[in-house]
Amino acid sequence: MSVIYKIAYLLFLSFVFLVSTGGEAVAGKYPATIEALQERYSDEINAHRKYNAYAKQACKEGYPNIAHLFKTLASSEAIHGRNFKNILKKLGAKPKADTHPIDSGSTRTNLKQAATVERDEIDTTYPTVLAKIKEENHQDAIHNITYAWKSEQQHRDLIVKLQKASSAFFGLLVKKIEGKESHFHVCQVCGSTLLEKTSEKCPICSHTGKYKEIPPLSEISCPVK
Repeated sequence: MSVIYKIAYLLFLSFVFLVSTGGEAVAGKYPATIEALQERYSDEINAHRKYNAYAKQACKEGYPNIAHLFKTLASSEAIHGRNFKNILKKLGAKPKADTHPIDSGSTRTNLKQAATVERDEIDTTYPTVLAKIKEENHQDAIHNITYAWKSEQQHRDLIVKLQKASSAFFGLLVKKIEGKESHFHVCQVCGSTLLEKTSEKCPICSHTGKYKEIPPLSEISCPVK
């Protein structure tokens, strides 16, 4: 083995060592943040799966516009999960999602369940998480968890409008909703969800031009009864 080759090999080993120990050192500075991100990542993956299941159920019952809403929420949750996954990787942690069976009932029941879950996350889960990681002050994590929190508030507002009306007048609600075109736009940076596309800054992450319209489900992909 030549001297030059030996030196190059030793430099390579040193680089690998520094990268690996550097990741461990960074992770050691943010244990609470990593734990919170793992929990949030897992929850977002399950929320994505849940809303897709709810969309499928709405399709079966002949409610393509309600299915469109659930597909939009699933898209937003996927963006939150992606963001948390990327931060975990930067911190040297392996993202882990503990998936569980999805309990999907009727569309009426699913709207009520979704409203309850969103309310609990907004009022309890996210404030608790942000308080937990505040001292470690990892700004990227704080920003993205805050983005997800504010997006969930938008989700709740969209769902509650349907859920309240569906309590007693679900049939009338369905006729009103399914009788018009539905439009939903999701910010590809933070998951913000709007009814109208905006050329202005995203109200959550302040990025411009990052909204993508979620296409409605066609009669083929969501056949109406």
